[in-house]
Amino acid sequence: MKKIQAQGVHHITLTGADRQTSIDFWEGLLGMPFIFDQPNLDDPNQGHLYFDPGDGRLITVFTNETRKADPARTPMDPGCVHHLAFNVSRASFLMAVGRLDERGIEHTGVKDRGFMDSIYFTDPMGLLIELACYKFEPPFGCSHADVMIEAHRLRVARGDYNIQEGHLADAIEMLVERRQQSLSEDRGPKHPY
Repeated sequence: MKKIQAQGVHHITLTGADRQTSIDFWEGLLGMPFIFDQPNLDDPNQGHLYFDPGDGRLITVFTNETRKADPARTPMDPGCVHHLAFNVSRASFLMAVGRLDERGIEHTGVKDRGFMDSIYFTDPMGLLIELACYKFEPPFGCSHADVMIEAHRLRVARGDYNIQEGHLADAIEMLVERRQQSLSEDRGPKHPY
């Protein structure tokens, strides 16, 4: 038996409100370019809007002109989507609270998650949205996942409750040491003064 190897998220499709509300939220608030529009091929009563979340992949939204925004929280029962998280730069993250406040959108404020900072709010249909900003940049040639797995291993070995900045810094140092050769025989920390 062989795996069916996934290579990333192709797209996520959500049930939205009407067309303009969906465009105003996904492009007008979150800055995702509106790149494609066609009927829902399985239900001609709905539109199917496509947005680029910033990495060239897709967020798509089914719309219906009779469906209006409903801010009641979407279900969080087992099997339901709890939230969607979108990566934002530190510069955008620092502006997010003010920009949500300008629009009167309720949010959680900044939440420290150890390895990232987060802000939560809901879309017009009550789906919880997270803006997430990593507290680190992975070394050249490594991914965020590479750093996270090493930081996790360090956290577990040290008996710590959750990943913190020290785990991240040590994981980055380990990855650089593994990936980048050096002419030095001893690459350990030194005190040069």
